[in-house]
Amino acid sequence: MNKRDAAYTGFVFKKYEAPVLSIFDKLLEIFKELITHTSGDVDEALNWLEELDKTYQLTTAEYTLEDFKRDLFDKGFIQERIKPDGNSGTGITAKTERAIRQRALNQIFGKLKKSGSGNHSTKKIGAGDDITGETRAYQFGDSLDNVSMTESIKNAQVNNGVANGFQLTEDDLVVNETTHKSQMSTVLMIDISHSMILYGEDRITPAKKVAMALAELITTRYPKDTLDIIVFGNDSWKISIQELPYLQVGPYHTNTVAGLELAMDLLRRKKNTNKQIFMITDGKPSCLRLPDGRYYKNSNGLDKHIVSKCYDKASQARKLHIPITTFMIAQDPYLMQFVRAFTQANQGKAFYTRLQGLGEMIFEDYEQNRKKRIKG
Repeated sequence: MNKRDAAYTGFVFKKYEAPVLSIFDKLLEIFKELITHTSGDVDEALNWLEELDKTYQLTTAEYTLEDFKRDLFDKGFIQERIKPDGNSGTGITAKTERAIRQRALNQIFGKLKKSGSGNHSTKKIGAGDDITGETRAYQFGDSLDNVSMTESIKNAQVNNGVANGFQLTEDDLVVNETTHKSQMSTVLMIDISHSMILYGEDRITPAKKVAMALAELITTRYPKDTLDIIVFGNDSWKISIQELPYLQVGPYHTNTVAGLELAMDLLRRKKNTNKQIFMITDGKPSCLRLPDGRYYKNSNGLDKHIVSKCYDKASQARKLHIPITTFMIAQDPYLMQFVRAFTQANQGKAFYTRLQGLGEMIFEDYEQNRKKRIKG
């Protein structure tokens, strides 16, 4: 490099210019949003996209919606499949399911860079897999894998000399200090009772987005953590990450007890010390399944019998060292009173939130809980 070149080295600052997207990429972003709202119904999403195109002229004469649909097939975003009724139709692929989760993650949590696995350090020093750079004297029970051979040999030479031959004693040994790597097992409970789409407000789509974003966050940034997703209506059952785009509400009451029972059962099987439950709901508990298999339902106010069972489950989770964080998408005073009592029984946390900002709140709480070490 000559002097003239050196004079021009350094940083150049200029106004940010957004990347130029092709028409296909622009339409794909809209399609991924629409397919989330339509619970995986490709035909309905394309119909909505056609209406948007009429209003906002998204396509051109050179690139039409038919071109876009053909590219979706060619690029592996949609495919022909057999519907449950036996008729053929169009469905999204695993590639699209992953793209939807990534979009949800970017929308809700921002563009988070992937970091090393299990990087949730606690403030405790002890057995772990992250070396701090510090050393300490060897203690009985320390793993030999953590012995610093260089420092130990140096101590042997200083303490014993080399005139009479090399000697390495236990007093010479030092080990590399490490920090604990905490792992978290999380169960996300999603209310799919009918009230999640009542009153002209779509509450299930934001809940789905949160679940997809949390799933993508954990699998990419914290792969040592575990996430189980369960839904609850009259009953409760586990769903896979791949099922999330297709999640819909049903003509259900709200059996919160069934959801908590399943969540605790899943977490009992986890070996991780850190366990937690996130519950997204907008309605009051209104259903129980009786021992004989019948359902006890009451949507009028807060049923004392149902509510007491919820409190019992909250206390049970507390004894198992499983904190419950409730995200209540409602502002009714009597429901807020129930959630406060439920939270007190569990000694967990509760957020009374609107749909906007729900994802950020769950992310922040997840990150905060990851920094704790809950003693089992």
